[in-house]
Amino acid sequence: MLARLRRGYGEWITSGGQLLMLFVGARIGTPLGWRLCVALIALLSVQAWVSVLRRARVVADTPTSNVASAAQGYVELRGRGQPLPGAPVLSPINGLPCLWFRYKVECKRGDRWETESSGESDASFLIDDGSGQCVVDPEGAEILPARRDTWTEGERRYTQWLLLDRESIYVLGEFHTWGGDDLNLSLAEDMKALLTEWKRDMPALLKRYDLDGNGSLDLREWELARAQARREVERNHRELRAAPDTHLMGRPRDGRLYLISSLAPEKLVRRFQLWAVAHVAIFFVALIGLARI
Repeated sequence: MLARLRRGYGEWITSGGQLLMLFVGARIGTPLGWRLCVALIALLSVQAWVSVLRRARVVADTPTSNVASAAQGYVELRGRGQPLPGAPVLSPINGLPCLWFRYKVECKRGDRWETESSGESDASFLIDDGSGQCVVDPEGAEILPARRDTWTEGERRYTQWLLLDRESIYVLGEFHTWGGDDLNLSLAEDMKALLTEWKRDMPALLKRYDLDGNGSLDLREWELARAQARREVERNHRELRAAPDTHLMGRPRDGRLYLISSLAPEKLVRRFQLWAVAHVAIFFVALIGLARI
């Protein structure tokens, strides 16, 4: 739930909390009730101001790295988005192919729009910056797409947010590289697993290693089978260790900002700064209100 609240809704949730405090204050109607609610509004504004300034500073101060040479840890990447091989990710509203989607379907009841269904994708995708490719896992990220489509059909209103194939993608998060040197391979365990698999098809195993044709494997024949299993496992391990490195961007384990956006970092910083100005304005309005109650 907390991960979902971080996905681009944080400032709207704060604003909603401030409006709720105004509603509660109006319902209570007493000077003390109003003071408490306005004080809470001021407190929410300070917390939100600190939060958005911190995000603006992190985005502005983190230099962009290349995928091929990025240090392990907290980095910023920019590149073109690409889907992973396999089944495409499709928007559930209009079937548009995309890297990631969020959608909301609302139904009109009287003069109000009520949410009928909503959701978002969790499939990973790639970004390519020319130096290499990195797999991006959207789980737990704050996602701020540039594209937002809204239309109405009859009594329903459809809204979708999309990250599209070949779109410029910005990612700020924890970068890891997994390669052959990171694999924990056990020759003994893999040989045991392979021999167990061979034993499931005993006729084929006997055909390959029952040299005297007596319907069973003696010690010498079994050692031949073990030697072949060893050669196959060693060859497989060599291939795995020689495989290209895989780069992965995910949510930082220390709780730092994990941000994915199709907006340029300069626009993200400007957006956070505007939110900060708005929260400062609300704070001072709340202080003026406290002085007059």
